[in-house]
Amino acid sequence: MSIQFLGMIGHRLASEIIPASGTLFDKQYIADFARAHEQAGFDRVLVGYWSDQPDGFLVTAHAAANTSRIKFLLAHRPGFVSPTLAARKLASLDNLTDGRLAVHIISGGSDSEQRRDGDFLDKTQRYARTDEFLQVLKQSLESNSPYDHQGTFYQAEQAFSAIKPQQAHLPIYFGGSSPEAIEVASRHADVFALWGEPLAGAAETVNAVRAAAAKQGRAIKFNISFRPILGSTEKEAWERAEYIRETARKQLLESGYTFGLPKPQSIGAKRLLEAANQGDRLDKHLWTGIAKLVSGGYNSTALVGTPDQVSDALLDYYDLGIDSVLIRGFDPLNDVIEYGKTLLPLTREKVAAKDHIARRA
Repeated sequence: MSIQFLGMIGHRLASEIIPASGTLFDKQYIADFARAHEQAGFDRVLVGYWSDQPDGFLVTAHAAANTSRIKFLLAHRPGFVSPTLAARKLASLDNLTDGRLAVHIISGGSDSEQRRDGDFLDKTQRYARTDEFLQVLKQSLESNSPYDHQGTFYQAEQAFSAIKPQQAHLPIYFGGSSPEAIEVASRHADVFALWGEPLAGAAETVNAVRAAAAKQGRAIKFNISFRPILGSTEKEAWERAEYIRETARKQLLESGYTFGLPKPQSIGAKRLLEAANQGDRLDKHLWTGIAKLVSGGYNSTALVGTPDQVSDALLDYYDLGIDSVLIRGFDPLNDVIEYGKTLLPLTREKVAAKDHIARRA
C-alpha cells in the first residue's frame, strides 16, 4: 500500500478558533486554499455539505479552475436531487475537473438539519433511500443504454446519461457507524470513511466493514480523519492544544453554542463522545479535547505531538489497513502549509520504508 492525504477546503476563513468574517463565498480564499493544498502535496481535498452553506458543486468547480493536479471529494446528501440528475451533474463536474472528482455520500446524521431542506425521513429510511440512490446513480454513470427503475424512493423510465465521468469509475466514499451504514457501504463504497477514533474502535469498525463487504464479494479501502496539532517539541504541541481548547470554548460561548449533542441520530458522534469521556489523551497521541467540547458532533479528534510523533501515530492506523488520512487544522490555511513541510513527507517516507520491508519479507 501507499498512503494518501486528504485535506478539506472551505468557502471562507473560519474555524473553532478563528471567527468567520468577510463575505460568505470568498472566491479568492477558495482558490488560495485549494492551491495551498496542491502545493503542500495533498492528494485530494474534501468539499463539505451543510444545509445553510454555499453549493459544493460550485465551490469544487471554482477550486478546480485554480488548480491542476489535486483531486476533489465532493460531499453529497441523497434526497434533494434525483439520482439520475445527480449522475449527470457529477459526470459533468468530473469532466470539468479533468477526471479529478470523487463523491462522498452522506445519508444525514441529524433529523433537524435534514428538515431544513425538506427531508422528513427518519434515519433508517434515509439509509434505505441512500442504498437505492446509489444503485440508480451507478447505473446512470455506467449504463450505455436507457433503463427503467421502479423502487421505493425513485422511479424512472428510459433513464440515460449521455455524459459519463472522464474516469473509468467515479470513486464513492461513504461513512457511518450504524449497522445500516455498514450494510450500505458493503454494497456500494470504494472507500469507507471513519472519524478519528482510538485504535481499538477504529480496528473494530474496519473489521466489521471488511466482513460485511466480503459477504458481497467486495473489498473496501479506508480513510480516517484527524486534526493534527504539531509543535517543535511535545511540550509545545500540548501547550498549543490547550490554547486551542480554551480559545474554542470562548468562541463557542460567544456564538451561543449550547454544548449539547448536535447529532442525536449519529452513532459516529456517540462513539466520539464515548471516547472523549474516557479521557483527554488516549493511545499515544490522540486528544479528545475539542471532541468533548462539541459533543462529538464532527471530526474533531486531534493527534498531538512533534511531526515525528504524529507520523508514528498515523502509522499505527496504517497498520490496521487504513491507507488514507483526512487532516485539517484549527488554523486552516497556515496548518496546511505546515503539514506540507513536515508531516506529509515524513509520513510518506516512513510508509515507503515499512512497505519496502514488508515486500522483502
